[in-house]
Amino acid sequence: MRCPFCGAPDTRVIDSRLANDGDQVRRRRECTDCGERFTTFEGAQLNLPRICKQDGTREPFSEAKLRAGLMRALEKRPVSTEDVETAISNIKIDLMRTGEREVASQTIGQRVMEALRDLDHVAYIRFASVYLSFEDVDAFRELIARLESGEEVVPANGVPPNDGG
Repeated sequence: MRCPFCGAPDTRVIDSRLANDGDQVRRRRECTDCGERFTTFEGAQLNLPRICKQDGTREPFSEAKLRAGLMRALEKRPVSTEDVETAISNIKIDLMRTGEREVASQTIGQRVMEALRDLDHVAYIRFASVYLSFEDVDAFRELIARLESGEEVVPANGVPPNDGG
């Protein structure tokens, strides 16, 4: 690795440790020319699939959009930031494990609903009401009944959920 101080092409590793819960390797390096020391972090670079939206457009996966949707549903709810970050991480891991290059936006919506069902039932209902395009109070009642019985939630009208962004 090139030295960031003098630009010399050769540095040596003097210490390596796991960092960030084992997701990265922290390396302490020393330049063989100028003797300066610096730290680098090495981590796996994994590609998330592109998102196929309902209107046929495709866009890169956006962690910011995922986080914004979760945070909107969880607004003013007693869920820790750590739990939200874990949910985001799990959704990303699930998407990478599919091995697909493209994933339907509905797949992400379903994963978000599953995560919210485990995190907070009120946030789950909030998200589902928008995601499943509820049009009346009966839709809320049906969702709550399914939640209480442990049933999987599918749109009552058989119409795929909207994109939500």
